[in-house]
Amino acid sequence: MPLQKLEFRPGVNRESTTLANEGGWFESDKVRFRSGFPEKIGGWQKDRGTQYTTGTSAQPTTGAFWGVCRALWNWLNLAGFNLLALGTNLKYYIQDSVNGSLYDVTPIRDTIAVASNAFTTNGTTTVTCNVPSHDAQAGDFVTISGVAGPVNGIPAAALNREFQVVSVPSGGTFTIVVSTTATSSGTTGAATFAFQITTGNEVYSTATGWGAGGWGGVTTGFTDTGWGLAAATGVGVNLRLWSQANFGQNLVFNPRGGALYYWVVDANPTTFNRGQILSPTNTNTQNGIQYWLTDTSCPTVCNFVMVSDASNYVIAFGCNDYDFATLDPLLIRWSDAETPLVWFPTETNDAGFYRLSQGSQIITALQTRQEILIWTDTALYSMQNIQGGNVWGFQVMGSNLSIIGPNCATTVNNITYWMGTDKFYMYSGRVETLPCALRQYVFNDINLEQGYQVFSGSNEGYNEIWWYYCSANSTAIDKYIIYNHLERTWAYGSLARTAWLDSPLRDTPMATGYGGNLVYHEQGNDDGITNPPSPIYAYVRSSDFDIGDGHNFGLVWRIIPDVTFDGSTVNTPTVNFTVLPRQNPGANYGTSNNPDVSSTQNYATQRTYNVQQFTEYAYVRIRGRQMAFQVSSTDLGVSWQLGAPRLDVRPDGRR
Repeated sequence: MPLQKLEFRPGVNRESTTLANEGGWFESDKVRFRSGFPEKIGGWQKDRGTQYTTGTSAQPTTGAFWGVCRALWNWLNLAGFNLLALGTNLKYYIQDSVNGSLYDVTPIRDTIAVASNAFTTNGTTTVTCNVPSHDAQAGDFVTISGVAGPVNGIPAAALNREFQVVSVPSGGTFTIVVSTTATSSGTTGAATFAFQITTGNEVYSTATGWGAGGWGGVTTGFTDTGWGLAAATGVGVNLRLWSQANFGQNLVFNPRGGALYYWVVDANPTTFNRGQILSPTNTNTQNGIQYWLTDTSCPTVCNFVMVSDASNYVIAFGCNDYDFATLDPLLIRWSDAETPLVWFPTETNDAGFYRLSQGSQIITALQTRQEILIWTDTALYSMQNIQGGNVWGFQVMGSNLSIIGPNCATTVNNITYWMGTDKFYMYSGRVETLPCALRQYVFNDINLEQGYQVFSGSNEGYNEIWWYYCSANSTAIDKYIIYNHLERTWAYGSLARTAWLDSPLRDTPMATGYGGNLVYHEQGNDDGITNPPSPIYAYVRSSDFDIGDGHNFGLVWRIIPDVTFDGSTVNTPTVNFTVLPRQNPGANYGTSNNPDVSSTQNYATQRTYNVQQFTEYAYVRIRGRQMAFQVSSTDLGVSWQLGAPRLDVRPDGRR
């Protein structure tokens, strides 16, 4: 029998059985397809110098930032500084790439001065802060200042710093933990308390009972989160998500369901002030100038913010109407051109509004080359800048569709791709279903309740779009799926990431993981989050293929490899070739139906063989009616791409 060449169709396909997909790939992890052949993906390295520069006592013990990051945004200021914004469920940061430092620019929502009896101690490190109407919740951050002397044995320096609220016994008290044990009990002291904006959830959760959810009945996700709603059945409380966009070199940003904030680049490019609320009552002054004082019509609550490329309109998607405080989830409002400070429409400005008609809420928006795409939970709209009249025009581009979350859409080469609740879509002037060879696999093993965690991003160096999602039994992101939009192939695997950005301003794609780590992908071959780096397990397995025409058993006695190790950083890179035989589709791989054959004689057992750069062939003894082939790597420093290996097979009888 001639050599049997193992050439498989590019991409992984799980839309049929493993035998029906003969000639294709069936499983993968940490593998991509390039020029039709599978190869191991690149490794990742932790950001070289990321460090947390504020928040002393509240500084995390591991990692670089507090919370789970859900947003990354990269830009250059006029001084040429490469800035990166990171939004987590607890904080909002800006990184200066010169030294890698992260600066906490989380806005302050309220500052309260307490003239006396600000602290109560009980002889431990737990301190109760007595602050009327503080409106803080457990997990919020507060910076204490103005403590003049020791408080019951606790030095002033141990109190004049940032803390995370531990508990909230009442509306007028909350507790913190200090680094020094109090030497006595009692109530004393004066201080000023600066409260950062309220923190958010890591994941979607269901709260129960009176008081569950946010004040005001704001719709921020799948369900209303109004205070006191649905006490018997539970209230859906969504995770903290951020949207942001540049207004010139400055930044407009918004926590979903919260206010609009503005961060301005200081005259000293190494100074990072906190973001300030866009509000008609803002009294903040920096460098002698009062910033961010808007007219009385500026939205006070919003689900998504954007700055248009056309004339720099600040656009609020899903926000409160004029003279109302309640969020309207289908309302769009925009500021006057070239300013984020004027929102009330007049005959002399371009501020305005529009309410969409299809769906129950706006999920997200994305700016493309000639239009802004807006997704509700049932439709896709196009928002285009027009001359005169209403400034913006709106058109329905698709109905009866879905989108799984605010961060799951990506535009590449003027085509937009996104993940729905049961399939993938693409938009190139019209909405189409994106054919997916992994649709059943993904949507049969996905936690739709955590759909707002799903995010996507491009990896332009490899013509890819990545989606990360939670598997069915997980509330944390643990799976990904890759679409190569140039070669139209799919792959999948397991990886824990929370945000992704492929920015042309930095060398390789950036991502964040759990534990407060910013990492750069496609660098090296290993997992650089660990110290020392650890190997990445990567593999791809084929569907079953018949030996000959399938009616004969075949005995494989030799494998002739075809694999390259370009990019490896070790002297002797190695991969493993595994051949998995079985008699029929219903049988397990690598088992024998003959109980009299010992394991050492069982040619039906799957076998694995080490293959190096100069391995010419490997002798094997494997018998089966059909087989699957797998290539994998488990070592440090290994990079590989598979070619077309061959099997030397001879007939071995029938059954």
